[in-house]
Amino acid sequence: MRKESAVLLLAGLGLAGCVPPPAAAPPATALPPPTSYTPVGLEAVLGATAASLVAQFGPPDLDLREGPARKLQFLGPACVLDAYLYPPRGGRGEPIVTHIDARLPDGREMDRSSCVAALSRRREAR
Repeated sequence: MRKESAVLLLAGLGLAGCVPPPAAAPPATALPPPTSYTPVGLEAVLGATAASLVAQFGPPDLDLREGPARKLQFLGPACVLDAYLYPPRGGRGEPIVTHIDARLPDGREMDRSSCVAALSRRREAR
């Protein structure tokens, strides 16, 4: 029996050498830096009232209200601009634009200041 045990032990050790080494982990890929938004080129929009936006872009294509918040959407051939208006701090006064989003007509992201410029040109062409 000892001989059989020794043979089995040696066979097992021989097979253990046939096991491939563990797969190496793929190299870590660097994540792209988060998108930073700057107000450059948005001075005429951020802090503006609804009346100011209408004067700049024409009537909105969508006007939604929910409580004190308001969303105005302006569509153009180059982009879609969503302007979000909220009352100033303290809750008194006319709502102003505190945030904007811009996208291409197919839904992909677009530079916000480029969209503002494109919509401003659309208004000037009228």
